[in-house]
Amino acid sequence: MTFGDPEDSEGRRLSTTVWTAIDRKAGAVIELTIKQLRNKTSTWTVFGISFLLLTLLSAFYIDSVRQGFESIDNDGDSVDNDGDGYPLGQEKKYGSSDFDREEYPGSGLFIPSGEIYYSGPRTHTGNHTWDVEGPSIFTLNWDNIDSSFPDSGQQCPDQIDDEMINTPYGWGPFSCTIEDGLKYVQFLRFEGEGTLSVADGWLATYGITTEKFDVPPEPSQNYVDEDGIDWDPDNPSSSQGFDDDGDCTQSEYNESSYGENDDSNRNGIPCDVQWVRGADGSVLQIRPDYLVDEDPVDSELMGESSHRSFIIITGKIAFSMIIGIFLPLFLALGLIRDESENGTLHYLLSKPIHRGEFIVYRLAGYLIFAGGFVLAMSLMMAVLTSTLGPDGNRFSDVNMWFGIGVVTVLSLAAYGSIFNAMGLISPRYGVYFALIFGVYEFAMAVMTLFGAELVPIFSVSHWALQMIDAIVLVVWSDTIMLSQMATAFNLDTGLAFFWSPPKHTLGTGSPALAIGLSLAVLISFILLPILIGQSIFKRREID
Repeated sequence: MTFGDPEDSEGRRLSTTVWTAIDRKAGAVIELTIKQLRNKTSTWTVFGISFLLLTLLSAFYIDSVRQGFESIDNDGDSVDNDGDGYPLGQEKKYGSSDFDREEYPGSGLFIPSGEIYYSGPRTHTGNHTWDVEGPSIFTLNWDNIDSSFPDSGQQCPDQIDDEMINTPYGWGPFSCTIEDGLKYVQFLRFEGEGTLSVADGWLATYGITTEKFDVPPEPSQNYVDEDGIDWDPDNPSSSQGFDDDGDCTQSEYNESSYGENDDSNRNGIPCDVQWVRGADGSVLQIRPDYLVDEDPVDSELMGESSHRSFIIITGKIAFSMIIGIFLPLFLALGLIRDESENGTLHYLLSKPIHRGEFIVYRLAGYLIFAGGFVLAMSLMMAVLTSTLGPDGNRFSDVNMWFGIGVVTVLSLAAYGSIFNAMGLISPRYGVYFALIFGVYEFAMAVMTLFGAELVPIFSVSHWALQMIDAIVLVVWSDTIMLSQMATAFNLDTGLAFFWSPPKHTLGTGSPALAIGLSLAVLISFILLPILIGQSIFKRREID
């Protein structure tokens, strides 16, 4: 049995079917569009500016990577405020004050037991360690005075009566001898047995000093990156973290001196970090006890967070907001209008091609040309960041840049469709409408970056940025955790400012659903202007 046409054994007639005819028409229009765009000076000007922008951003990134992520004292405990040779972190561990040179690790800790208060009795007798705030007279037994009690031998104030009314005499630690058995003291801590009389309106505290012992001073560098963030992403426990440098576990001393608390997150566990997780195990909030995990290793957390921030910032601002908006403004506005003005449209439409098809093919040619440029630039950035980025799985950078490239191509399609429709609606004033719309879209993008949710939903840029936020979670699932770490431990990485979880998830928090919704909205922004443009173009007479 013979099948088919015996006279067409090679099947050449199949090459003239409806589908191949459409392919030939589409290919011809697309090829013409690409050729015209390629020969335009404005095209290469826009491409050149876009390439220059990305080159400048890459230069800043390369410079920051070359310099490295310098470690900083995140919690500020490497300083030595009182100049006694002991950094603040070491003083905190031993419970001594970093604002008193006479109090340092091993010097003995002052533990108050009572005070001469502003409104109470003005004298007290006993054998104590005295902490005098203001002008006072101490009647003492010279045999029971600590050798550290200074005997300046300086002249005392000219007038000191029984009520010590005229007493201010300097603002530093001071003592002087009035006569045998009497000392004038001010802003001073000393040990001795006797009676202290304090001037009206001033305060003094008395108590005991713990035993002294020798503690060598530690270098301040020991208190930089000394209490890293201890976390296990695979551990669902709500209590994590560890006081690596020991300044929280000594808070029973600090509480009296600094008012600090070793269970400030109020979860019943002293010196830990509380991780609040959602039903799906994702981190919703991090609540650290004070002085726990407060000085992370910057090269690890700061390096990765800053690296991701650069990719997100570049993807949102350079690709989606600048290239995505202004590239179509120069390339897509005149796809039909320019052909009409040049007189070539009549010749093109004299061929067997439907006007509606012509619009689609012209947009397809523009999108292939402009989209190819965008994808090439995103590939260039992917190679750069994956090569120079911090240690880790940098293949994820390639996935992230591919997602940014796809979102930008969708923006090119949406804006190209919109600007082309504006050129058809008003060939004379369409360029002005497009400029106004471009400014509007940029403003909506800025509002989205600053967290606005309602007003920007009527813009392409809002949904493009939302789609990038969702892709971040798909590619880097621990980004919420890194952002929460930066917020909880006061780390300035930029991640929390330029990125936030996608808002439009119908209450599910699912990034996949956010991508689906954003894609549906962007496709509607692409198709609706095409339909409007086709309707106008069909009824228009061509000169």
